[in-house]
Amino acid sequence: QAHLVESGGGLVQAGGSLRLSCAASGISFDAYTMDWYRQGPGKQRELVAQITSAGSTTYADSVKGRFTISRDNTKKTVYLQMNSLKPEDTAVYYCKGTWGVIVYWGQGTQVTVSS
Repeated sequence: QAHLVESGGGLVQAGGSLRLSCAASGISFDAYTMDWYRQGPGKQRELVAQITSAGSTTYADSVKGRFTISRDNTKKTVYLQMNSLKPEDTAVYYCKGTWGVIVYWGQGTQVTVSS
């Protein structure tokens, strides 16, 4: 059975950093495109960053230059390094794994940035 489990969220002051992790199990992780999404209070869920199985990355304009997505296929884990955090980055962060029509979501981890 497939599972994606996020960790690393928490409360941080503006300008601080956090690293989120998403550990996968039950899937051929290296074949999956992995995404980080977030959903802020009263907002729609939005794509933050993506890393393909080949290692290509894309970012939302709002996080470019501040966030970095990476993956370690040996650990079946995708990371989101978040620097220079802003209050508007406050959200529940979710990881998503996609392989063709197969999609899995994690349960989310809360990130709160205080001003």
